[in-house]
Amino acid sequence: MAVRHAILLWQYGEEYELHEEWGTFGKPEHFYTDGGKDFRSNHLQQIGVQLGFVCHLRDRPSEGGIVERPFKTFNTELFSTFPGYTGSNVQERPEQAEQEASVTLRQLEQRLVAYIVNNYNQRIDARMGEQTRFQRWESGLIVAPDAISERDLDICLMKQTRRMIQRGGYLQFENLMYRGEYLAGYAGESVVLRYDPKDITTLLVYYQKGHKEEFLARAYAQDLETEQLSLDEAKAMSRKIRQAGKMISNRSMLAEVRDRETFVTQKKTKKERQKAEQAVVQKAKKPVPVEPEEEIEVTSFDSEPEYQMPEVFDYEQMREDYGW
Repeated sequence: MAVRHAILLWQYGEEYELHEEWGTFGKPEHFYTDGGKDFRSNHLQQIGVQLGFVCHLRDRPSEGGIVERPFKTFNTELFSTFPGYTGSNVQERPEQAEQEASVTLRQLEQRLVAYIVNNYNQRIDARMGEQTRFQRWESGLIVAPDAISERDLDICLMKQTRRMIQRGGYLQFENLMYRGEYLAGYAGESVVLRYDPKDITTLLVYYQKGHKEEFLARAYAQDLETEQLSLDEAKAMSRKIRQAGKMISNRSMLAEVRDRETFVTQKKTKKERQKAEQAVVQKAKKPVPVEPEEEIEVTSFDSEPEYQMPEVFDYEQMREDYGW
C-alpha cells in the first residue's frame, strides 16, 4: 500500500489544509527495502514484475539512515505536539497521556500529510544543493512521470478475500452488509474483494475469468457511506456489540462510529474546547437570512430505511468470528 501511495498522483481535499501540492508521484525504476520478511514476499516481486521496477534489499543497516532520520523528525516536531503523546520511552511518558489522548487516526493522517507537504518538503537542505526536498525531486526527473490509474495499481492492495454475492446484489464482510451497482446480476457467484484496511466502508469487487480478474463495481457499506471505518475498528466494535448482547448490524456499527466521534470530541483539550466555543459564538453573532417557510420532510435515525436488507448469514465469516 505504501508503493501504491507513492505512485499515485494525490489530490487532497480542503480538510487537509494544504498550502502546497503533494506533487510527487510516478512509478519507480528501483525499489530499496530492508530485509524484512514482508519485503521478500512473492507478492512484492509480482508487483515489481507487473509494474516494471526492480526490488532490492539493502546490504547494510546504515543504508537505512535516509529513512530512519525522518521518523525522528516526525516524532520530535509533530507527534510530540499531540495531546496524549507518550514519548519514546517510559521515562518520557507523561502521567496524563491516556487521559489527554483525543486524536483519531483520521485526524492523525490529515496532520501528518499537512506537515509533510507544508513544512517538511519545503525545507532547504544544504546537502541537497540549497534546494528544498520537493525541488530536489523535480530536478532529478529526466521526463515528467506518467500518471497511473488506481485500477492499474489495485494489485498493490494486499488485503483481499472471497465472498458470495447474495440475492439483490448484497455482500457481507466483517459483519457489515454491502451493496454495489450491477452486482444483482451476479447473485450466487463467488467474487474477489479488495479493500483498504484503513477504510472498509468501500470494497472493490472483481469477477475471476480464467487467470484474469475483471473489475465489476464498488460495493458500499449500507448506512456507512459517509463514514470512515478501519478494519481494526470494525473488529473491535463487533466484539463490543457482541459482549453487550446486541445484534451486530450496519445500524449498530453506525451507532458505535458516532459514539466514537462523540467520545473524541469530549476529550478535546481545554484550548481546543475554547476555540470551538469561540467559533460557535462568532457564528451566532452573524445575521441569519430569513427564508420563506416550507415543509421539510424529516427522517428520524430510527425510521425504516427505503430498502429492506435481507438477513444473510456468511458461514465463512461466522467460522472466522466464532472458531467453528
